Amino acid sequence: MTPSILITGCSTGIGLHCAMRLRASGWRVLASVRKPEDVAKLNALGLESFVLDLDSSESIARGVEHALALTDGRLDALFNNGAYGQPGAVEDLSRDTLRAQFETNLFGWVELTNQVIPVMRRQGHGRIVMNSSVLGLVAMKYRGAYNASKFALEGITDTYRQELHGSGIQISLIEPGPISSAFRANALAAFKRNIDYRQGAHAEIYAGVLKRLEGGEEQDSSFTLPPEAVYKALHHALTRPRARARYPITVPTRLLGCLRRLLPTRWLDRLLMRAADDENG
Repeated sequence: MTPSILITGCSTGIGLHCAMRLRASGWRVLASVRKPEDVAKLNALGLESFVLDLDSSESIARGVEHALALTDGRLDALFNNGAYGQPGAVEDLSRDTLRAQFETNLFGWVELTNQVIPVMRRQGHGRIVMNSSVLGLVAMKYRGAYNASKFALEGITDTYRQELHGSGIQISLIEPGPISSAFRANALAAFKRNIDYRQGAHAEIYAGVLKRLEGGEEQDSSFTLPPEAVYKALHHALTRPRARARYPITVPTRLLGCLRRLLPTRWLDRLLMRAADDENG
């Protein structure tokens, strides 16, 4: 029987690449997107696409219902991927801005996962993969909202893993560092929409943030990997008899994961602040 997987955030980048690669390897891919106009594009690529907006409980419920209707009530895997980054100093984040980051990056993922788990419990098996980040392991300044959402995702996924023990459902975290994607374009839109970047205590730094985000795709670092790196980890998590709890991807993730355990907090802070300053010019 052809295995089926529901993937969120498939319009571009990691989600689209993984959807296409899994389809080519024999999976039935249910590729969800937030915008209706992206559905036709993905259908033309041979994917079964539909709208699932992680900010809407109604859309999540409709998306799950549609996915299960396509597969006669069976779902072998879920890849939670749809997310965005909200740049800005924490002191400049309104409550609504911070809430919006969590609605997309955490609350929607949990709500979707909770609707899929009963299906997998009835089957006696399933794989759930959460696409986290190196910023779920360490924090960098001017990324507070995104840091917090990914730290929370790491904690709740660890909790899921304990609670799902013995159910036949395996859950994993993928922790990428810099990956070539459209992430910067989405972060730029959120930055301009929600941050008063022309004035305030951080205005000078924001000029550098704006310049970096307007630079386009994340392809300016020797450490940046293509989305294929995420696909390889995802494929392992979906197909091996025993999936790993965590899949660190890229040199920065592996290095910072080690340094977090080895360095005093103040030393790690200095290292991360210097990295952020270098990045923002």
